[in-house]
Amino acid sequence: MKKKAKLEAQATRLADLIDYQEGSVVSRTVIDKDAGSVTLFAFDEAQGLSEHTAPYDAMVYVLEGEAKVTVSGKTITVKQDEMTIMPANQPHALSAVTRFKMLLTMIRS
Repeated sequence: MKKKAKLEAQATRLADLIDYQEGSVVSRTVIDKDAGSVTLFAFDEAQGLSEHTAPYDAMVYVLEGEAKVTVSGKTITVKQDEMTIMPANQPHALSAVTRFKMLLTMIRS
């Protein structure tokens, strides 16, 4: 993973803050507050997160590559520079069509 640097008050390319790791899913928390969190993920091809639920709404924004996102049984493809919302308490899963990086923003209020 990239060396952790201070991110405040500077321009930063999000995709450069995290690296792919062969056969793995890598994550890096950017912000973690009571009101919500912002986390970067890098998924190697064919990797994913199995179906689960979360008590909070979450937005997935794809920075690179392509992913399949399933929410309550409906699967959509999300590509670079696209986003989708995963509503609170709805089962959801993600899988890499190609290697992809995403920004996950979770709102806890």
